[in-house]
Parts: sequence; structure tokens; C-alpha cells
Amino acid sequence: MSVHVAKNARELLLKEYRGALATHSKAMPGFPFGSVVPYCLDAEGRPLILISRIAQHTHNLQKDPKCSLLVGEREADDVQAVGRLTYLAEAEKLDDEAAIAAAAERYYRYFPDSANYHKAHDFDFWVLKPVRHRYIGGFGAIHWVDQLTLANPFAGKAELSMIEHMNSDHTKAIAHYVELAGLPTFEAAQLAGIDSEGMHLRIGQGLHWLPFAATCNTPTQVREALVFLAHAEAWPKKATTEA
Repeated sequence: MSVHVAKNARELLLKEYRGALATHSKAMPGFPFGSVVPYCLDAEGRPLILISRIAQHTHNLQKDPKCSLLVGEREADDVQAVGRLTYLAEAEKLDDEAAIAAAAERYYRYFPDSANYHKAHDFDFWVLKPVRHRYIGGFGAIHWVDQLTLANPFAGKAELSMIEHMNSDHTKAIAHYVELAGLPTFEAAQLAGIDSEGMHLRIGQGLHWLPFAATCNTPTQVREALVFLAHAEAWPKKATTEA
């Protein structure tokens, strides 16, 4: 399997922000239980979810942490002709205060309204620790992917500093990224996250991941990519990587 396949599968996980969570039913033993959850990726590149303690899927995970997250491309005319990913995982509830604080800081950027019900109600952060993945890139493009996740080299202070700087000082550049990518313009976009492969924009309640042309491993490389895009006339094509 090529590195390109794993990259395509990871990009699907990066850009969708929602999926169908399948757990083992506690109330109906032997039956799978499906539910919809929003997510963002944590510092290690794993799906991070915020779920209620009274929800059925939470009771299921407390009894059996084995689960899967199905992620597919939105707005597809033919769902069988586009990419989808089944992310097999072991769910783990975050209990460490530092880990919870880091998760909250990240998750609230993507889903600002979650701060209200997280603090007012009984919700907890869970991370989906990867076991294996089944990626289908279209008709006939079917692969098992063992290693998919990629740690975010900027997670923490570096990422937050870049985000705050862009949102406060470079709103015109962000508006240009929106225009280049053909994204909705009904509300000003805000940068919600940066990873080595792209940026995450929030427009209203919607989230959009835009890829960089090449992988960025340092803040300097991110800055160069953002400056380049601020002056680009079209979104650059991504560099491809083969095994």
C-alpha cells in the first residue's frame, strides 16, 4: 500500500468533522448501535469527541470501548463512488485534568457552542485510539490501512499563537483563502486549527479543511505557505507522495 493511500484516508478524516459512531449496545446485547457525533482531531491526530454521560453510546462505551467511526464525503451524488473510511478504535475517556483542559481548548475552537453545554451538563471528552482502518477511495480502490494518524507538530502554544495572529491581524488573507477555495461567504471565516497538511476554517457553524500544497513541519514553513496563499490566484495542487 502506498503512503498516498494513507494520506488520502487521513485527509478524509481531517476534513469531515462528523461521523457515524458504532458501539456495542448495552441495552440490546449483540446488536450494533449507531449514532452521529461531531469530532476534531487531537494533538496525536485521533478523533476527539464530547459526549453526554446519559447518552446510549456513552453507556455502551463504558461497558465495551471497542467501536468504529464511519466517515464519508459529504454532498456526494453517489456515495459508493467517493471516499469513505471506517476507523476501528478503542474509546478512552479523558480523566487527567491537563488532558481535559487541552482537549477543551482545542474542541471549543472547532465547536464554540460546546463550551456552554460542556460546563453546564454532564459531558466528557473521549478519544478514539486507532486500531485499524478500512478505506475505500471509490470503485475498486479498497484498502486496509494500519497506520493512518499523524501527530500535529504545532499542537499547543505554537498552533494557538498562529491562529490568534491570523484571526486578529490577517482577516483579509483569510477572506482570500475562502474566495480561492470557493467556500461560503455569508459570515467572516475564522481560523480554527492548523496541522502539518493544512488549515481548518470555521464559517458560522460550518468547518472546512484546506490543504497546503506541501507538508509543513515548522511554524516558518506554515507562515511561508500562508503568505503564498494570500497572494495566489488559484489554490495550488497538492504534491503527491508515493511509497
